[in-house]
Order: sequence, then C-alpha cells, then structure tokens
Amino acid sequence: TARLLLRRYGSASEALLHLPELSARGGRKIRLAGKADAEAELEKLTIFGGEMIIYGSADYPAALRRFDDAPFCFSIKGHKTLLNRPMLAIVGARNASLNAHKFAEKLARECGEAGYVIVSGLARGIDTAAHKGSLATGTIAVIAGGIDVVYPSENQALYEQIGEMGILLAEMPFGTQPSARLFPIRNRIIASLVKGCLVVEAAEQSGSLITANDAAERGAEVMALPGSPIDPRTRGCNRLIQDGASLVQSADDILHLLNRLPDLKEISMGREPFEFSLHIAEPPSEKDVALARDKIVENLAHDPIDVDELMRWCHLSADVMAAALLELELAGRILRHHGHRVSARLDWDD
Repeated sequence: TARLLLRRYGSASEALLHLPELSARGGRKIRLAGKADAEAELEKLTIFGGEMIIYGSADYPAALRRFDDAPFCFSIKGHKTLLNRPMLAIVGARNASLNAHKFAEKLARECGEAGYVIVSGLARGIDTAAHKGSLATGTIAVIAGGIDVVYPSENQALYEQIGEMGILLAEMPFGTQPSARLFPIRNRIIASLVKGCLVVEAAEQSGSLITANDAAERGAEVMALPGSPIDPRTRGCNRLIQDGASLVQSADDILHLLNRLPDLKEISMGREPFEFSLHIAEPPSEKDVALARDKIVENLAHDPIDVDELMRWCHLSADVMAAALLELELAGRILRHHGHRVSARLDWDD
C-alpha cells in the first residue's frame, strides 16, 4: 500500500498530505503521527543499537522483495549481512518434548554449518532450540512485537545473544507489546525469507502449521519430522506429510531438498511484485469510487478473494477498483493478503 501511494503521488511527503482525506472517504479518518513522533521513534531505535531497513534500499532482502505483502520497513539489530544468505525456518511446538528440543538444536547446528541461516520466532520450545543451535553460524529471530520487547521473558539471555551474534528483526513499532493478532503478521515474514520451512513437533491447530502453509504458498520447501500417531504434539507434522510435505529425518535430508532449489536472490533479481498502477492521467471520479466502495464492501467476506475476480464480479474498471481498495484499506475496512487478494476485516466497527 505504501508503494501504491508512492506511485500515485510521486513522493512520501505528498502521499502523507492526502492520507487523511483518502481514509475519510473509505469510512474512517486516520490520524498521522507527527514528524516529532517519527524522529523520537528513530532515536529510540538508534540508542537501542538498531536501524531501520526501508523497501528499495540496498540492504532490503531480495527474498522479501518477491512478495506483494513485503513490509515497507522493519527494524533490525545485529549483522545485516545475514539477510542476504540462504535461510531455513525451523518452527514447532512451544511445549515440545526433550527429544524434540535436542534434535531441533542438532538440525539447526548442522544446517547452519552447511551455510544456512536459521530463522525462527524466539518462542519457547522448538524456536528456542533452533536459535540456540545456530547462534554460532547465523540465526534470525523475527519478533511479533517491537524489537525492544522480549517475549517470552525467559528468553532474555538468548535474545541478547541473538542481538550480538545474529539478527533481531521486527516490523512493529518500537515498544509494541506482542498480541495474538501480531503473530500471523510476524509469521508471514518468516515464510517469505526462507527457501524451506521445517516443522518439528506441532499440534494439528498450531501456529507452526500456519507458517508452514504460508511458506508453501510462497514457494518454499515444506518439511516435517514424523512422529508417533498417539502423541498430539506430532499430529500436525504427520498431517503435513500426508498433505505433501517432505518427510525428513536428518540434516542430510533437509540439505538435499534445499540445495536443489534456486537461490532466492537469483529468482527475485529484477522482479517486483504485481501492483495496480494508480499513476493515471485522469483519476476516476469520486462518485464512481464511492459506488465502487459500496459494491466491494457488499461482496467481500472474511475469507480472502482474488482482486481480479472481485473486480469482474463487481463490474469495475482497474483504476476505479484500485482507488476504492486503497481508500477502504486506509480506513481499516479491508485487509490485503499475499497473492493479490483482499478480505473484509473481522474487527471493523462502524
């Protein structure tokens, strides 16, 4: 959305001038942070020892740039050169068994020694084991809240080690406390960065499966360790294998699958995610866009739908559709999803 605004108005400062008006048309006028607020946040980040990575800068990861829902900016602390190395996600149960802890740490260490940066979410359980196993070779902790907020608190020491030896990465503003709605947002970054995603112990309704499914949709290799059918902590992994994930039992299995895939930097070179262009000579009339907003809201559900399909169903032109979606999103009435899809917001309140 930030990129769409830049293409429409030509600069960030010009886009900011129009944001309140655009969101008001969509149904709710947003309040922008002031320059002093932005400068204060950046100062806190700098004092913390971090920096902000902006879409389009030389430091922005090529892996993220492939996707239309890539974060426009995010904070990091640590060795940013790790962002350009091949990556493997290792995720799994928070209440994992001791054997799973030990095996996940071993796999992370061996895959790290083979050249892969290990990415996980700093949660207790398998995430913790994955980070510990790859501290020496390179690990990235993608955090659901602000980069300065340690969650869970028991991982304070590990968090500090990752900040010194690996990378702490967060999309949310400095000081943001993690909440349930932020974890899926965090998980999409994990799924976007990696060539593969390994699940080690996961219940059938776990967040790890959401990450794995998201990774699969983005073209990553999904792998799972098989487990006992009577242990609820492994049913999710077994289900993934039934649904087509690769069964792996060793680091050699993982590396064999990953090394046959092209490097993400190569396949993303020169590519930008598809977007509507709003840079048009004659912008659509406010009346046409207002009618389009009503049609879109009437036909959207909470399950994502392809924008092109919605546009055909509503009998709208591309420029009217794009303008209406932009206004609705800025007002908080719709959500954009990976793959050029949109949905109604569950928490919208008139």
